[in-house]
Amino acid sequence: MNILVFSWRDPKHPLAGGAEQVMHEHMKGWIEVGHNVTFFSSKVKGLVDYEKIDGVEIIRQGNQYLGVQIKGFLYYLKNINNFDLIVDQFHGIPFFTPLYVKKPILAVLQEVAKEVWFKNPFNFPINVIVGLIGYILEPVIFLLYKNCKFMVGSNSAKEDLIKFMIPSKNITIVPHGVLLPKKLPDHKVTNPQIVTYFGPLTGDKGIMDAIETFSIVSLSGDYRFYVIGRPETDNYYRKVLQKINKYKLKEKITFYKRPDDEEKFKILSKSYLLINPSIREGWGLVNIEANSVGTPVVAYNSAGLVDSVKDGYSGVIVSENSPQKIAEIIINLLLNKDKYKKLQRTSILWSKKFDWKISKKISQKLIPNI
Repeated sequence: MNILVFSWRDPKHPLAGGAEQVMHEHMKGWIEVGHNVTFFSSKVKGLVDYEKIDGVEIIRQGNQYLGVQIKGFLYYLKNINNFDLIVDQFHGIPFFTPLYVKKPILAVLQEVAKEVWFKNPFNFPINVIVGLIGYILEPVIFLLYKNCKFMVGSNSAKEDLIKFMIPSKNITIVPHGVLLPKKLPDHKVTNPQIVTYFGPLTGDKGIMDAIETFSIVSLSGDYRFYVIGRPETDNYYRKVLQKINKYKLKEKITFYKRPDDEEKFKILSKSYLLINPSIREGWGLVNIEANSVGTPVVAYNSAGLVDSVKDGYSGVIVSENSPQKIAEIIINLLLNKDKYKKLQRTSILWSKKFDWKISKKISQKLIPNI
């Protein structure tokens, strides 16, 4: 088949993350079994309008927040006879394909946004207005897709879709794989010990809660803290730095904005624990990456995180979403070395359950049945 994928970001986008990696791996899988894939995404400075990556033809047009949807609609009208299947990837605002596409549609979703709408990067009062509009309209938008097939990566995402009136029979869970380097670094014990946050520096991912956690943990001993992730906006980054200065943590925190894969896994292997205070995820790929090098995860009891972190096996899900609770778990694990060593061993076993070869086979079988 000739497949057209609509998504607001491509794998090379400066803000690309787990969702973009997942979509790209599925597209590679479809190409492996003979399909042709065109990927329509937003235009960003520094990237060409057209290129081919791993067999996927990438077209970039329009601004990522809304213009790409309009450009995508116009592109489809011009090429309406060239495609057999349309893939509409949700990331807050979808491409509204049921309004103009009469061919089979596969909606791909990491997570519904819900309260994340209120964590947008805009300044007051625009942030409140955008948050309210998104939060109120999101369930209405999903009604447009009630007859479409959905592909999601976790049970949390499926449950949220069902609450938005998408029939359970239309939803297929395809577990995510994890991309690992050829040789994984061994877990290293450092002195002082390192606690790491890994994710974009945004409100919904919990960077402010991570800093508060660091401040509480630092009072109990000599620690260092790593932050792996890039700022989404300069304005929010300034707020992050202000909070770090408030807690006098500047000398204890090391930033890694865009490490390559080899460096990323080295950082994770040196981390005593990864903390994940995100308020909502579709899955939580960073948790599996940390587990692969024997680093357990302490995470909020949030959608997606409860799927990717197996409580008591690959890490710990806190009983209450607060920096204080994460800090208590970290300090407790310091005192209980046997429990920590067990979590190290079982977290590696947990990570081995997620393989892209298996995941791609599931989506390859899904595509012809849309």
